[in-house]
Amino acid sequence: MRIAYVSLHWPRTILSGVGKKIQRQIDTWRAEGHQARLFMHTLQRDLEAPLLPGEGFFYRSGGVAAEWDRIRAARLMVESINRYRPEIIYLRYGMYVYPIHRLAAIAPLVEELNTNDLAQHRRLGRAYWLYNRFTRGILIRRTSGLVCLSRELARAPQNVKYRKPTRVVGDGIDLEDILPLPAPGNAQPRMAFIGSPDAPWQGVDKLVHLARAFPDLSVHIIGYDRIEGYETLPENLQLYGYLAIVKYREVLGTMDCAIGSLGLHRISLNESSPLKTRECLAFGLPMVLPYKDTDLHGLGCDFLLEIPNNEENIRTHGQAIHDFAYHMLGKRVNRAQIAMLDQTLKERERLGFFEEILTGRS
Repeated sequence: MRIAYVSLHWPRTILSGVGKKIQRQIDTWRAEGHQARLFMHTLQRDLEAPLLPGEGFFYRSGGVAAEWDRIRAARLMVESINRYRPEIIYLRYGMYVYPIHRLAAIAPLVEELNTNDLAQHRRLGRAYWLYNRFTRGILIRRTSGLVCLSRELARAPQNVKYRKPTRVVGDGIDLEDILPLPAPGNAQPRMAFIGSPDAPWQGVDKLVHLARAFPDLSVHIIGYDRIEGYETLPENLQLYGYLAIVKYREVLGTMDCAIGSLGLHRISLNESSPLKTRECLAFGLPMVLPYKDTDLHGLGCDFLLEIPNNEENIRTHGQAIHDFAYHMLGKRVNRAQIAMLDQTLKERERLGFFEEILTGRS
């Protein structure tokens, strides 16, 4: 197959979580014998890391003129994709911009739905929320199929109503590329969290309460250099700010376990398949899962602790987290039990869905 991968609005760098995911997907497609090229419609800004290889179509920010520039960039991207002559187009969900709907006239269009956009876009303000609410169907109606990151999204009424062929494919990780870390010999447990600032669904504020409630549990937060609303932090909580993978791998090597996002309920999600969770598991760290994981829910592994996804989960399950961390001292993940997270398996499933669409079997 000849595949065009389309990303809207955001610069995808080689170091960002989404950028790494996109590059792994494209690399796997090529390794499976397909042709693939990234087309990136993006705001022009200064970046600390290079963009992913591919074709970029840039627009400026600020004011009405910038919106016209956004449309100009989208039109140029559509024209370039048309010249590429893909057999199928894979679009990562983003707010509609004219004339992106014309992609569906070039080749069958498959859209990836990776969040509850109706809830998450409320953070952008009423104008953007309403715009997304009333324009999201322009693209979905024209798709030949949807790939959802969770069963929850696949069953959501706002997506089901379009009656599109749908496949659930959670995020994966390259297990061959990540070597597990040996367990440290800590006397008291150290717990890691990896996230990104300005994302309330990460729930890092709850980790402050966890650290205060259990002084013998050491909490380490990668990706944050401050926590909004907290001038002073407990002595057993450490912030590292942004770290490149080599550096945060060193930090994770000293950890006994890790914890996933604690606030998905804040964007009306209960199920997810976060990349950082998969990365921690690939490094061998046992995980606390404060949500339903698309691939891991109900496995019953001793290296996974599932807790409720609600605002009070630390208050009601802090003791369980504390006890789990102690139980995981000196232990690591059984890699055979997370084999289903491998990126190659995920992409073969996605490619199979593409082939079903092209042959009319979906």
